[in-house]
Amino acid sequence: MLARRLVTPLVDTFVTPNHLTTLRLLIGLAGALCLARGGFAWTNAGALLIVLSNFVDHTDGELARISGKSSKIGHFYDLACDSLVTVLLFVGMGLGIGVVHQAGRIVPGVFLGSLAGVAVAVIFFLRMRIEDMEGKAGTKQASVAGFETEDVLYLLPLVTLTGIVTPFVVAASIGAPLFALWVIADFRRALRRTARPAAETSPMQVSP
Repeated sequence: MLARRLVTPLVDTFVTPNHLTTLRLLIGLAGALCLARGGFAWTNAGALLIVLSNFVDHTDGELARISGKSSKIGHFYDLACDSLVTVLLFVGMGLGIGVVHQAGRIVPGVFLGSLAGVAVAVIFFLRMRIEDMEGKAGTKQASVAGFETEDVLYLLPLVTLTGIVTPFVVAASIGAPLFALWVIADFRRALRRTARPAAETSPMQVSP
């Protein structure tokens, strides 16, 4: 994997996974700001920065694994940055498109972007809770046909280059909340699975 090869020279240096996570966050924030400016040049620059940020996100995990510098706090920090960057990129895209004329009504783009962003934040949070309860394998249930929520970030350059930012934001404002409902249902199933072993190990009443 390219990410592993890039971070291997950093194993015996002062660089930690949290440093790479912070770099990912800063690049992602810059990308969101570019998207918020709107216009062809700014949105394409923002999309490229978001893709770069998403790639850097893979490097912190690789460095943590090969260097043994992983920690629960670092993992939480990584998830928080993932959530923040994803939320802000949708908000930025919403700001960049201005208003949307939909079904005879004028809808602020920032509202649509924020709706998608909040839904993504819910997805990230619940996936983190499922992972806490069932381990990393449990979060695989929060995907559809192997497609993870964050994978959509790699499609941004195609979206911005073809000029379909507005339809993309509209689709995200519909699709992300629907996917969030699916993850909420998955979270409830995880709660039941976690509660079942506790109920089975509780003292049973013995009949005389």
